[in-house]
Amino acid sequence: MIRPIRRRLRNHFGLTAKQVAVRSHRPWYFQGTLAVINLLLGFALAYWALHDDNSQYVRERLRQVTSENIEFQKKLIASQRELQVELATSNNLAKTLTAQQDENIKLKEELVFYKKITKR
Repeated sequence: MIRPIRRRLRNHFGLTAKQVAVRSHRPWYFQGTLAVINLLLGFALAYWALHDDNSQYVRERLRQVTSENIEFQKKLIASQRELQVELATSNNLAKTLTAQQDENIKLKEELVFYKKITKR
């Protein structure tokens, strides 16, 4: 008679006992209320972070950086225009140089021709 009781206790509390997970169930309205509270808390924190006194500094700094960016863009455009003018000038000089070299070659050929004529 003691053995069946001992066996029951061993099966219930021993190493071979079935493992059971105990979970408490929360009602849906409690979970919904927690979700709404968390949402409102998030909005409140975001509002506090964005409408702080520090945000005025951030806005002023944003305006300053934006104006600097516009100035740099103007300088960039001016530099690009200067570069385009220099490239056009370089191309014109290269064309003029090739034309002068061609003319120089023709003059040298004529000079050689006239030297041959005068030697005869």
